[in-house]
Amino acid sequence: MDRVKLVQAVEEQLTRSRFEHTKRVIATALTLAKRFGADQEQAELAALLHDYCKCWPEERLREVIVTGDDFTQDLLQYNKELWHAPVGAHIVKQDLGVVDKEVLDAICYHTSGRPHMTLLDKVIFVADYMEPARRFPGVEEVRLLAETDLDRALLKSLDNTLLFLIQRGMTVYPLTLSARNFMVDQVHQSKPKEESL
Repeated sequence: MDRVKLVQAVEEQLTRSRFEHTKRVIATALTLAKRFGADQEQAELAALLHDYCKCWPEERLREVIVTGDDFTQDLLQYNKELWHAPVGAHIVKQDLGVVDKEVLDAICYHTSGRPHMTLLDKVIFVADYMEPARRFPGVEEVRLLAETDLDRALLKSLDNTLLFLIQRGMTVYPLTLSARNFMVDQVHQSKPKEESL
């Protein structure tokens, strides 16, 4: 499917405000891709499609998870805000013919994160987290970190997400905790010796 048709397909699935968010995520993802050396075409495509199923009703998302082979059923025990990402990856592959595994993974994990995130995963996660209209505690620090260090920006995003969930007494999806722990190790390993003393 060509880009114009993909944009139209996305616009048909989303509310106006969510489509505007998507456009800002695309611009942010392209900036990060240029800055850190990710493939810009993949970044643009993953950003365009990352929220494809975001506006679907909860029951429709649940039905895809229950009937699909691509999902772990424990997903249903956690916040439904997570569901649209893996469902979206499944649906854009099935309905739009997107076959690039890196793009599909970046869509799938843009809300939860995962250990061993690819560069593209990180770009989409951070772009979605810090796009210019986002306004919440900690987002400015993420933007500042993303000027020079994508890993630290990602770690801060994950830390903020966990704090948000914990402060509200909400459950934490295990994959998000694993992603955060993995990034702690990555960031600590990348510190210069004098900085880590």
